[in-house]
Amino acid sequence: MDLIHLLPDTVANQIAAGEVIQRPASVIKELVENAVDAGATDIHVIIVDAGRTTIQVIDNGHGMSETDARMAFERHATSKIQKADDLFALHTMGFRGEALPSIAAVAQVELTTRTADEEIGTRLSIAASKVLSQEPASCPVGSSFKVENLFYNVPARRKFLKSNATELNNIITAFERIVLVYPDVAFTLHAGDTEVMNLRRGTLLQRITDVFGRRFSQDLMPVEVTTTMATVTGFVGKPEAAKKKGAHQFFFVNGRYMKHAYFHKAVLNAYERIVPEGMQPPYFLYFDVPATDIDVNIHPTKTEIKFENEQALWQILTAAVKDAIGRFCDIPAIDFDTEGRPDIPPFNPLQDDIAAPRVTYNPAYTPFPPQKAAASPTGSSSSPSPYVGTSCQSSSAPSPAPAAFPASPSSSPSPYAGTPCQSSPAPSPAPAAFPASPSSSPSPYAGTSCQPSLLAEKSPVHYQYKARYIMTAVKSGLMIIDQYRASVRILYEHYLAKTSDRPMASQSVLFPEVVEFSSAEAALLTEALPLLTEMGFDLSDLGGGSYAVNAIPADADGDPVALVQSLVADIAEKTASPLVTRRERLALSLARATAVPYGQLLSNEEMDSITNQLFACTNVNYTPDGRAILCILPQSDIEHLLG
Repeated sequence: MDLIHLLPDTVANQIAAGEVIQRPASVIKELVENAVDAGATDIHVIIVDAGRTTIQVIDNGHGMSETDARMAFERHATSKIQKADDLFALHTMGFRGEALPSIAAVAQVELTTRTADEEIGTRLSIAASKVLSQEPASCPVGSSFKVENLFYNVPARRKFLKSNATELNNIITAFERIVLVYPDVAFTLHAGDTEVMNLRRGTLLQRITDVFGRRFSQDLMPVEVTTTMATVTGFVGKPEAAKKKGAHQFFFVNGRYMKHAYFHKAVLNAYERIVPEGMQPPYFLYFDVPATDIDVNIHPTKTEIKFENEQALWQILTAAVKDAIGRFCDIPAIDFDTEGRPDIPPFNPLQDDIAAPRVTYNPAYTPFPPQKAAASPTGSSSSPSPYVGTSCQSSSAPSPAPAAFPASPSSSPSPYAGTPCQSSPAPSPAPAAFPASPSSSPSPYAGTSCQPSLLAEKSPVHYQYKARYIMTAVKSGLMIIDQYRASVRILYEHYLAKTSDRPMASQSVLFPEVVEFSSAEAALLTEALPLLTEMGFDLSDLGGGSYAVNAIPADADGDPVALVQSLVADIAEKTASPLVTRRERLALSLARATAVPYGQLLSNEEMDSITNQLFACTNVNYTPDGRAILCILPQSDIEHLLG
């Protein structure tokens, strides 16, 4: 009995669709890239229900004939490859001939298309890889793909689609990766009745500005280098534009978006010691390399590309970015170009009779007002001590205390007489600015810098090490607490508790500030806006991705714009666990933004407050994202280290 057989086309197409079509954004990517390959100068994308219900891509490209329209939905049917060698000289986007049959295998597709040399076009309807109808149609030159009910025949795939806001964000991300390559093509994107993007034709800088906001262009520096191996052009961000999260970073190779961790490190290497560690600069870098030197067919979505000379390109990229930073940053530099400037002769000490400048001063000048000599206890006048006003007097005989510290009428010789740091002849009352505690006698060392250690009298409970760690003695040894992480844990539980019952209190901003977001970020912010309002934010939509920040949570401090940007960047991150709710993510983000930072000096009372609040939390050992908060150095280890 034979066991091996060929799969039906419908099953084979669904398997291929699992690799090529993962979500609505994958459909838009394939259809828009095909429109670009067809020579379109105007491309319009319309989606309904974040692509679940309808995706329509309309272009004014070359269009297809009746036969080509039918052949385009056959597996491995392509106009871009004739022989195997063509794989190594590709200059177009889609080339494997799997996109359209994969889409038609998991959706209902209607194609309307016409070429310029035909008066009547063609309308083709396909569902689940089956042709339902094909008929002549009146339509403009170009193509219109309408994809409805995506994954209608694969319920498991449809069930695992994310929320509309998340899927819309994925669509916008895929859309951005295409529009940033083709600034000479006009694009529009509509989500229902909302116009998400309307991008005119123009320069690359104009396209970046239209996508990410007008202010963004002020933070960019051009990059341009040409070598025999590759040409690198584009823009990198100024050092002050670097962010911890949400930096826009794009690599493109021969018009194709790619991810490349090795080249990403090359860019960061150019910013070393210019931006703080952990900060990410934005960049938009375009490589133009010979097609024979790359392989784009190593990943199903073709976002990973293999280069033949990666190490050499790494060096070229680093040098290009460093050159851009050096040329366009406001860093003083020596200009050796003296053309057109007056010739200043060098100084000749043998010929030029130039005297050195003389400095005059008044040796009797003193900035201190004259003071009358204090009377001695015997009534006779005595000259002021040469050590008056210093912290260490060394008179062998008791000398009168300064006027600010009147001496006691009766005093015995000081036990510290003759030592480098002697006290006043007798204990003196503390100055008025530092009243003595009622429960203790005045210190004989008040006002001096040579006091015996106060640890013998009263030790502080906590110590701060390098403005980063709180160190506390415990029974088992020395406890070390990370002040920032402890503050994150405390504030995280505080914000969660406050929003569980009622909205948090707000504090109004004196002058509302405007913050701008990209289309993808604005889509996420729209969905999260009700929750942000509960947390104490008041944001007004000004249109075009701009929002006015009117109020922030009452407990929050710092720049309102930076706070909102940090929250949106955290929302956009795709690394969070699916078990974490959006409320928990926002509470953690807000806690990070308002926590006690590294480098902030803390008083003993503040350290005590952080420690007490930490041990009142549900988890004292780890932050909500799993980072250790404290550790204990055992007493036995300390004794072993000290021998």
